[in-house]
Amino acid sequence: MTDPAIVHPAVRPVVLLTGFDPFGGASINPSWQAVRSLHGRQILRRRVTAVQLPTVFGEALRVLDTWLDQLRPELVVCVGQAGGRAAISLERVAINVDDAPLRDNAGVQPVDRPVVTGGPAAYFSTLPIKAMHATLQQAGLAAEVSQTAGTFVCNHVFYGLMHRLNTHPGLHHARGGFVHVPWLPEQGRPSMALDDVVRGLHLALKCALQTRRDAMVASGATH
Repeated sequence: MTDPAIVHPAVRPVVLLTGFDPFGGASINPSWQAVRSLHGRQILRRRVTAVQLPTVFGEALRVLDTWLDQLRPELVVCVGQAGGRAAISLERVAINVDDAPLRDNAGVQPVDRPVVTGGPAAYFSTLPIKAMHATLQQAGLAAEVSQTAGTFVCNHVFYGLMHRLNTHPGLHHARGGFVHVPWLPEQGRPSMALDDVVRGLHLALKCALQTRRDAMVASGATH
């Protein structure tokens, strides 16, 4: 079977879904394990294309940009691993800083460096994250609205994605954002079964495609 990370799709998809390769000495990354399971599926008549991004500052955005240019998708959801979290985390905001707590897969560890020099301090997700949150909870899945995507490669990609969607004329129609998923059980605790992560992402994508205006419900945090 050909790896979907390198497939040149014959049918133009509308939904771009990305995950990361393993990092930090791990042998798997649940974001990619889940995302690749959705590759080629049809959700509300939109075809999903899954792409693996390298856990490398700069290079991850170059790969993402290539696929954005090629596909011009209606919806883009980037997915990453959040070890230590127990729920599917729907990220609200990306900030313009790389401040890595560890080296990426190329051995690079930027400190207090902007993702985009001269870019805005932050971008908000354009996904209906509160509606997605409610959908996942109604399905019996642990979910949360998260106020931070960290300052490692996940936030780097989230910010880079939103900057591209906001500044590239050919992508102004697209909506996008970022989702963090827990470890798989074999990685440690807390964790979530792969089938549940896949089901959650499928439901989240369906909700995002159906929902143009987000729900007005409280999903904030006190700290």
